[in-house]
Amino acid sequence: MIEQKVLTWDSQDPEHALTLPSRYFFDQEIFDKEVERIFTPAWHCVCHDCEIPEAGDFVNFEILGQSVLVVRGEDGGVHALHNVCRHRGTRLVQARRGRLSSMITCPYHAWSYHLDGRLRHAPRCEKLADFRREDWGLVPVRLENYAGFWFVNFDPDAAPAAEQFAGAEEAMRPFFPDLDDLRFVEEVDMYVDANWKVIVDNQIEGYHFKLSGPHHKELAALIDFDGYTLTQHGKWWDFVGPPRDVDTAFGHPVKDEKYQTNWFYNIQLWPTTTFYAFPYADAIGSFNQIPLGPERTLLRFGHYVPKSRPQSELSKAAIAWFNEKLGPEDIDLNLYVQRGLHSMAFDQGRYMIDAQRGPNSEHLLHHFHTLVYQAIHR
Repeated sequence: MIEQKVLTWDSQDPEHALTLPSRYFFDQEIFDKEVERIFTPAWHCVCHDCEIPEAGDFVNFEILGQSVLVVRGEDGGVHALHNVCRHRGTRLVQARRGRLSSMITCPYHAWSYHLDGRLRHAPRCEKLADFRREDWGLVPVRLENYAGFWFVNFDPDAAPAAEQFAGAEEAMRPFFPDLDDLRFVEEVDMYVDANWKVIVDNQIEGYHFKLSGPHHKELAALIDFDGYTLTQHGKWWDFVGPPRDVDTAFGHPVKDEKYQTNWFYNIQLWPTTTFYAFPYADAIGSFNQIPLGPERTLLRFGHYVPKSRPQSELSKAAIAWFNEKLGPEDIDLNLYVQRGLHSMAFDQGRYMIDAQRGPNSEHLLHHFHTLVYQAIHR
């Protein structure tokens, strides 16, 4: 059982607060509550609209045992459908992404469905009494487009994405001027033996930027770190780094290059969706932290470049730098934390939160942990 003393955790003054107890990052009971109270009613980003341009194009999103197909229909509309046959529960589509023909066919008994989920044909159904095709279509999942990205939600009563993230799209668009003119470049999955909150914690504070590995210091050198701001807005938060005047970024000359922004910009939508732009890179990144268990998380990175112009060499260099240098450095930090949380010598630490809420302050951690804590304990 969760101990009584924890039930007053969110009454602490942030500037004197102690962190969530370590068991919040590995306890199965707590993780089960997160599944029920955080992830089931959350908006999950599946893909950008540019990833499913033609009829039959789909992306298969999996989280915590659920598989959802987001597919472009023959009428041009987009549908989200539980990826499971209504006959015997067979997983219909195994691939992560691709293009279907004019229908979705079960690999077991060949039940077939229209791209909008309606049952098209079930072999031998004419032999059954009282069998109506309209009763046996695929089960839809709630779907909304926000800022050009498709999100799904398993809770029919959840607030709309535009309401839950009010103001977020307006905040991100100045830094993503080509948000409506994107081409999907790549997706990279990394599996990490760490709790999903450890991953989020690492990305929402600047305290470690100048103090940890060489690639974080390299990123910090591209921005005016004294002007770096981390701001909470309820169910979303962003971190913004003004640019420094530099000659090279990610080992490539900056002069004459086009880019989304010369600022460092990250925005996170509760609980696990991040969009970002690195300074001087003509690319937009997406980052989803998909929980697999109390101490295992899938990190899924997507990269997009403007459709209306060729991918720049600097953007290629930035994406490679992220995949090969900064990303692995962050993962190492995640693993060090997760292992340390099991130590008998540690339970709670002290948030480094200053009154100015400056670039080194951990106030976003406290805000994020408060959302987690209140969701778990209602």
